[in-house]
Amino acid sequence: MTYKRQGEVNRVTKETNVSVRINLDGSGKCKISSGVAFLDHMLHQLSSHGLFDIEVIAKGDTHIDDHHTNEDVGIALGQAISKALGDRSGINRFGHFLAPLDEALVRVVMDCSGRPHLTYKLDIPAQRIGTYDTELVKEFFIAVVNNSGLTLHIHQVEGTNSHHIVEACFKAFARALRMATELDPRRAGQIPSSKGVLEQAGKKN
Repeated sequence: MTYKRQGEVNRVTKETNVSVRINLDGSGKCKISSGVAFLDHMLHQLSSHGLFDIEVIAKGDTHIDDHHTNEDVGIALGQAISKALGDRSGINRFGHFLAPLDEALVRVVMDCSGRPHLTYKLDIPAQRIGTYDTELVKEFFIAVVNNSGLTLHIHQVEGTNSHHIVEACFKAFARALRMATELDPRRAGQIPSSKGVLEQAGKKN
């Protein structure tokens, strides 16, 4: 059976122009050009390890800094994920993964609950990785969570190398999101909640 769980978002502001597409049932194909090189590298990890087909094309005021583009890509990606999930019927809902990268080890646990929450506990030693401000890692995940309706917990278990810590985080996020969004054959298309409904981002039930 072929599932078409896809989401597409175009976000245009005075600061950025962002286009995002995601296919949850993909094979890891990606086309990424955000103008922020390290973010592109991390989004490739998300696509590759989550087996999501992702396209991100963004132009922003990176001559000022990367903040607006980083945040708006996160917003658009979160909205695209939410669109692709629809009413979230048939999914596993919960996902978790523990990803190592050399000395770094990061655990990600999530619930596609429709209720945005982020617990973020990364201790990144360097202020920058290349030209990328490492404060923007948290800002990216805040944007994703608030617009996808994910409950997301990110915990660093080990790690001293900043690049390794962040990359392990994105790899763990990719695998946890893959687990959570994959279809559970035993669900038979039912919504995985005792309430019979999962709240959507931005809505109150």
